[in-house]
Amino acid sequence: MKSKYTSEAIELLSALIKTPSFSEEEAQTAAILQAWLEDRGVETKRQGNNVYAFNKAYDATKPHVLLCSHHDTVRPNKGYTRDPFDPALEEGRLYGLGSNDAGGCLVALLSTFVHFYEEALPYNVILAAVAEEENAGAGGIRGLLPELPFLDLAIIGEPTLLDLAIAEKGLIVYDAVIKGTPSHAAHPNEDNALYNSIAALEWLKHCRLPKESEQLGPVKVTATQIQGGKQHNVVPSQVEMVIDVRVNDCYSNEEVDQWLQEQAPFELTARSLRLGSSNIPKEHPLIQSGLALGYKTYGSPTLSDQAALSCPSLKFGPGDSTRSHSADEYINLDELDAGIDGYISLLTHFFKDQNALS
Repeated sequence: MKSKYTSEAIELLSALIKTPSFSEEEAQTAAILQAWLEDRGVETKRQGNNVYAFNKAYDATKPHVLLCSHHDTVRPNKGYTRDPFDPALEEGRLYGLGSNDAGGCLVALLSTFVHFYEEALPYNVILAAVAEEENAGAGGIRGLLPELPFLDLAIIGEPTLLDLAIAEKGLIVYDAVIKGTPSHAAHPNEDNALYNSIAALEWLKHCRLPKESEQLGPVKVTATQIQGGKQHNVVPSQVEMVIDVRVNDCYSNEEVDQWLQEQAPFELTARSLRLGSSNIPKEHPLIQSGLALGYKTYGSPTLSDQAALSCPSLKFGPGDSTRSHSADEYINLDELDAGIDGYISLLTHFFKDQNALS
């Protein structure tokens, strides 16, 4: 381990793992994070279960960069073979619920904030350890943003294998209805809603929007739930489906919604259009700093708190997204160490370039 912050980060992450923090139930982990920062001389603020802080040399005339990750978790799934709240260290891994998503990123960002806390920098640095990321709740980053100044840039801590996620797909969830004519099952019926759903599923299977993204590929349209009928001898009047749409950065959610409403051969109702795609240009100085340090760029199919932001944002952090929400979740200690070093190195390079330009 090369970072002087790693051992303290492991201790903090272990304390977080021991403390259940399901979405909307994060008060105890918020208290742990606030105490950890204050023990290191950081003046903290709290809004609900969101803990945030500004760098000591804050200057309102400077631009603002947000360092943000979340301390809520999903509930452990039934596949766990070990106690999800036992932070076990085994063979270079730290096991436990939230260790990978996104505890490793969170403690690495806290360490990074402490590293820069007292420095005079070309940007103000704002730290946010937020709640309700897993359910995109109003008490998470969306509730905190009104308390923050205008953001010029953000780094969202999520497990990316320390690749630079310069684009992220948005999400629209639809409730769909395929209608038919209800009848007794014994009688002829040429308008059976269940049979009508076959054509609807075929349409969804081959649905393609025209624009594809260099980083994110096509908009992905997927049927995920279907429900129809309640009695063996009754043909139902309709079949209900849920459709998951992952939106690339070629479209706004409103544009995708308009296209689907015009093209789909059945009724669609969007639950929300607020979870849009995110991107940051490869030419942005932050990304150029990452490339100079040898990091690779990619487009992420998974959603994060980036969806709530309007400023350029990068998703970046230690750990592997494929472990998120899995049984027996873990993070490798060398990933955590590399994450702390990665965040500090990236921001050091970026701040140095910004100082050179000023």
